[in-house]
Amino acid sequence: MTPTSSSWLNQVERFVALITERKIRRGIYRSVAEVRTEITSFIEQHNADPSPFRWTKSADDILSSIERFCAHNQPRRHELLV
Repeated sequence: MTPTSSSWLNQVERFVALITERKIRRGIYRSVAEVRTEITSFIEQHNADPSPFRWTKSADDILSSIERFCAHNQPRRHELLV
């Protein structure tokens, strides 16, 4: 189940990343038409047997990660004095 605070855009970005990982990076294309054909084919196959994206981290895990990031990237006291 998708958290209510999440953005639909995150789902779109994830789907585009999936297409990139499974089709675009693995292929050799000689034209834009070939790329479009591959993307269309992937979408049709995916839609034939769709499955929802699943969140693998809990809200607590995400908030903890953000807290570590902020603590690591916060300017040190001596940097503020310079």
